[in-house]
Amino acid sequence: MVLQQIFQLLNTAMIIYGYLLIIYIFMSWFPGARESSFGIFLGRISEPYLEVFRRFIPPLGMIDFSPIVAILILNFARTYGLSALFSFLIQIF
Repeated sequence: MVLQQIFQLLNTAMIIYGYLLIIYIFMSWFPGARESSFGIFLGRISEPYLEVFRRFIPPLGMIDFSPIVAILILNFARTYGLSALFSFLIQIF
């Protein structure tokens, strides 16, 4: 019962984080949007995660594909990793 609630909480948190990443990425299209207080807040929670992918995936010209990979990996981790982890934990407990 408690594990189910933790699973739902983590799943929801990862979904919300994915949406916040998408919003932060779209903010780069609007001048000055990332310098707003909301943009700075999103930058503080998004950049540490995105920076990991930017180290390994260089931009092609002016297009940065690392956020796409970051979102795909976040969704993969949420869909498969989180489910596998909690299936394993349910078997243990």
